[in-house]
Amino acid sequence: MPRLLLSFYQLECQVFQKVNSYFDQKILNLFFRTITHAGGAVCTITSTILLILLTSNHMKITAISSAVALAVSHLPVQLIKKFFPRKRPYLTLEKTKVPMNPLQDHSFPSGHTTAIFSVIIPFVLLNSYLAVILLPLGFCVGLSRIYLGLHYPSDCIAGLLLGGCVGTLSFLLFF
Repeated sequence: MPRLLLSFYQLECQVFQKVNSYFDQKILNLFFRTITHAGGAVCTITSTILLILLTSNHMKITAISSAVALAVSHLPVQLIKKFFPRKRPYLTLEKTKVPMNPLQDHSFPSGHTTAIFSVIIPFVLLNSYLAVILLPLGFCVGLSRIYLGLHYPSDCIAGLLLGGCVGTLSFLLFF
């Protein structure tokens, strides 16, 4: 492994272990175990469908844009996981704390982080005031994936970038 890449990996492991070290705190545990579901399939699919059905005009078009971004972003996540099979941190780093029955697929990129950003970015682009609520939500989902021992920071950064780019392109396609 090239020296620069090794240095980055070591720094990333330190950041991961620092975030994951708070795993046993009850309030943080409750918060991150709950917020992580905002990036899951049930929440992202349900919320976009409800917004499509219950809104009109620009909001409805934006919800459709989000649904398209969510669907389109799923494919590169699965392809990247297949071609760059990175083991999850709880499998490679000692003393990593994880919830019961952790995920077994590959780590890179974070699907939850990709999903939440692909859904929220069109709404942020529609109305910049929504960024105050939606961007912290997205960052908390990404942070929850690290906190729960399921992803390295770069997995979540990649998910943020992938979801953000697909969300932006989808929004531009519809507007």
